[in-house]
Amino acid sequence: MSSIYNLDGRVPLRQALPFGLQHILAMFVANITPIIILASAVGIDKGISASLIQNCMIIAGIGTLIQLYPVWRIGSRLPIVMGISFTFLSLAIVIASTQGMGTLMGAVIVGGLVEGCLGLFPNKWTKLIPHIVAATVVAAIGLSLLPIGANSFAGGQGAADFGSADNWIVGSVTLLVCLVTLIYGKNMLRSLSILVGLIAGYILALCMGMVNFDNINDMPIVALPSFMPFTPEFHLDTILAVICIYFVSATETIGDTSALCSGALGRGVKKKEMGASVACDGIVSCISGLFGCTPITSFSQNVGLAALSKVINRFTIATGAVILILCGLFPPIGALLATIPQCVLGGCTLMMFGSIVFASFGMMARCGFSQRNMIIASLSLSIGLGFTSAPDMFKIFPDIINTVFAQNSVAVVFLCAVVLNLVLPKDKADDARTS
Repeated sequence: MSSIYNLDGRVPLRQALPFGLQHILAMFVANITPIIILASAVGIDKGISASLIQNCMIIAGIGTLIQLYPVWRIGSRLPIVMGISFTFLSLAIVIASTQGMGTLMGAVIVGGLVEGCLGLFPNKWTKLIPHIVAATVVAAIGLSLLPIGANSFAGGQGAADFGSADNWIVGSVTLLVCLVTLIYGKNMLRSLSILVGLIAGYILALCMGMVNFDNINDMPIVALPSFMPFTPEFHLDTILAVICIYFVSATETIGDTSALCSGALGRGVKKKEMGASVACDGIVSCISGLFGCTPITSFSQNVGLAALSKVINRFTIATGAVILILCGLFPPIGALLATIPQCVLGGCTLMMFGSIVFASFGMMARCGFSQRNMIIASLSLSIGLGFTSAPDMFKIFPDIINTVFAQNSVAVVFLCAVVLNLVLPKDKADDARTS
């Protein structure tokens, strides 16, 4: 049993499967949602939309496997789960609506290569991200996820029954079962607290008539992924705009990698791991564009799950990646997982997102609470979280600034933290601590 808490421990398949499934259930809906929203906004044919959903599951599984088992210097060898990023969604809708999906895919492919090359040379840029900057970004990621968890708990943003009594009941029961299992469960059961809560919440939602199986009936049993459903077109303006968002995505990946090492592995992140994680982000995103999908990135909810359960075994997480790939090859599997109500996922994720915030506290404690560190963390979080809660503040800036920063608190926090770290004078205690 202790092997699941070891990065390279040997774990029997029968034991690895439930833990791998737990990771996939934590991110499954979030992984396919960006593609669903994009296809709906742009008016993509339903047949092509179904193919894109299938592709995004396969790409997420492949990306996760590369993170776990690197190819050359691409992949961190850490238990990071990859999935389609929400960060690119607003810009992707604008580009696809005005210039077509081919132009969007061309920008995704080129931007992915740029981020991938950036990750291959970590020594050139990681010195801009000392521990206090990484800790501040991790805090921003955790805090920015809390509203997402709350919205899911209430039924999902825009849902007709948002905040209904049924959603409150199912979400609360799911959260309570997760909490009770985590506190009183033993050994394997305790580590599977999220999965136990999710199953309990799903059964309750099923009994209350909140689960819809209509979409499964018309699904083909087996379907192969479609390569290049859109012919890539390359335009400099859209490529530059997408590259800007790639830098934001790289920031989130750096924060997730730091949070994983701190919260689940109990140590600081290494430069090599940081670069390899970003390289995987970019290269797999390039591949994602070839299959008609938007870029891929690390999933913070799975970082929170790893920190909560302490299950970090690579083979165990890899079984989840294989499940994702099977979901793409066998559409009914994916359709069945997609029937999980948002309120059930919300009840599970609230605790996981909170654990990311808690991990950032530990990272800050290791940095020390000097006045310089206090200014970097507090001012960056105040500006990042404060300004993006009032996005109309950015309306005087060009559209690209609005797209990158107006509603992305992590990007603003990262930029402020890097700038403050560069301009604030260092005292001897800080120099000794970072040396």
